[in-house]
Order: sequence, then structure tokens, then C-alpha cells
Amino acid sequence: MLRTAVASSVEIEIYSDVVCPWCWIGERRLVKALSSFSDEAVTLKWRAFQLDPSAESAGVPLVQWLGRRYGGEANARRMFTNVTQVAQGEDLTMNFDTAVSANTFDAHRLIWWSGAGGGDQRPMVEALHRAHFTDGLDIGNREVLASVAPSPDIAREFLGSGEGVEEVRAELRSGRELGITGVPTFVFDGRYAISGAQDPSALRDILSSLDVEPAKGEACAIDGPC
Repeated sequence: MLRTAVASSVEIEIYSDVVCPWCWIGERRLVKALSSFSDEAVTLKWRAFQLDPSAESAGVPLVQWLGRRYGGEANARRMFTNVTQVAQGEDLTMNFDTAVSANTFDAHRLIWWSGAGGGDQRPMVEALHRAHFTDGLDIGNREVLASVAPSPDIAREFLGSGEGVEEVRAELRSGRELGITGVPTFVFDGRYAISGAQDPSALRDILSSLDVEPAKGEACAIDGPC
């Protein structure tokens, strides 16, 4: 049975944290899923979530910080080995040995800022993930954040203001009110939610059930992936 294409756009809200490796993996898998649909059929909106709101940006190695939470650095390194292998399958480079712990509130402000007025947030999200996981930068440091942004001087001025603070706090509250406890969590058109770095086929199935318009020249079965 083929689904019927519709002209209206479906919004996917993505609750994530830029220091969450599975959020980067999940975002890449979502992009793969979206390749089966028309560019106009889906809009993406990132929402703030903090895995650890109490985290400090003081240059503490990530392996050391996670070791305190998960029973030692040896356990943390075992976790890194697994996620690094999965990331490589998505063409992502994660250098956990050089990554540092960071508070992500200001990073979420930058993501909010990049989407203000309908802008595309994904390039900023990608840049922040890469800065943290690949380049070992402290993305809790405002100077570092400004350097990651496409317009450093404007970003530096923005970060020095109070703009975006209440908006990010509201997004964090929204996630709590929705009962979101893990990320990534994808909310489709305010109707369906799915958590975790899901396989692209699972994401395509949800979009198919919402009658999202397929890419030109393609037709997808509602009971299977493209």
C-alpha cells in the first residue's frame, strides 16, 4: 500500500545535548532517513537538553569526569570504545582521549540563536559536536563558542548579552514536562516521540505514517523503508 503525499510540512523537534555522542550519531541517522523525502516536507527544530546541568567548564578531561560517574576511568574507556566504533560507521570522528567536560547552556543558546527567525540550526549543531568530540575544545567557554560560530564577533556579542537565556530555560522546562529523560528524543509533529539513535528505517517508518511527501520520483510503502 503506497502512502499519499501531502503538501504540508512536518516538524521534528530534536531534544539533544551537544556533549551526547548518541545525539550526534542520531542526528546523522535522521539525515539519512530524510534523504528519502522532499526537502520541503520536513523541518527540524533543535531543543535544549542538558545531561548534567551542574557540569563545569574547567578543562577536566572527559574520561576523568565520566570515571567519577561510572565507577572509574576503565569503565568510561569501555564505553568510549563502543560508541567510537558506532560513530565510525556514520563517518564521525570521536576523540574521547582529548575531549573535555563542559557545561552546555551557552552552547544551547548559540543553537537557539542560529534558529531565530527560521534559520537552519543544523550547521551550528554539527560545528559544536565536532568541536567537542573531534577537536577537544571546551564548548562551555564563550571564547571557544564564538570561534566555532560563523560570525565570531557577532556571536561573542550575543553570548555576552542575556539574549536566549530565558528561551533555553523554557526549552529545558519543556523537556522535563514532556517526561524526556534521555536523548536524543525526536518528537514528530507534536504527536509521536521516539528516543535513541534509531536506525534510519525506523525514522522513515514514522514519517511514512504521517504521510510525509516522498522525494521526487520515489514512492515508499507505509509498511517498510524506502
